Amino acid sequence: MLRKTRNAATSHYNMDDTEVTVLRYGHRPGRDDRMTTHVGLTARALGADRIIFPDNAGTAADTVEEVTGRFGGPFSAELCSNQRRVAENWDGVVVHLTMYGLGVEDVETEIRDRATAGESVLIIVGGEKVPFEIYEAADYNVGVTNQPHSEVAGLAVFLDHLFGGAELDQEWERADREVIPTATGKRVVDPAESPATTDPEHSGHPESGP
Repeated sequence: MLRKTRNAATSHYNMDDTEVTVLRYGHRPGRDDRMTTHVGLTARALGADRIIFPDNAGTAADTVEEVTGRFGGPFSAELCSNQRRVAENWDGVVVHLTMYGLGVEDVETEIRDRATAGESVLIIVGGEKVPFEIYEAADYNVGVTNQPHSEVAGLAVFLDHLFGGAELDQEWERADREVIPTATGKRVVDPAESPATTDPEHSGHPESGP
């Protein structure tokens, strides 16, 4: 299976063979469209292998797949009609992100040890209201802070702790474009071209991000 490569020099945790899935639990069409999409984009950008959306979040899934097609993968977005069943039947580690959970700094080592030992990881990111059954299904209810905050922020912080920073330096496959870091402005090139010879004045410039 084609996989992203995380830079081993960035982290001493070897998790290249560990499957990490994000489950977006709950979605209100029209109200949560942007937030649900950003959960998917964050999952992809920060090291997860796939995201499972509710079956009424098809627009979010399409956007994430389109971004993956342009900026590289592998990453997949799926739709599911019964998210609770996914959580309860998961064969591996189930992590539910909630501001009411245990501090990530207190449980991350145990979770990572299980992941590096070969257990797949399911990270549940809830919407407006998560039923108590999800709290019970989780092996770990984890809070990146016990203060109100965005679920996107919670997912980003948790993934960074899980991968130890290696997710920030991934190698992406089959990308149509690549962002070249610059101090000012935007620079996007064809990955087949050499950044050193690409004229930033004529590089593609997305008008409003991905």
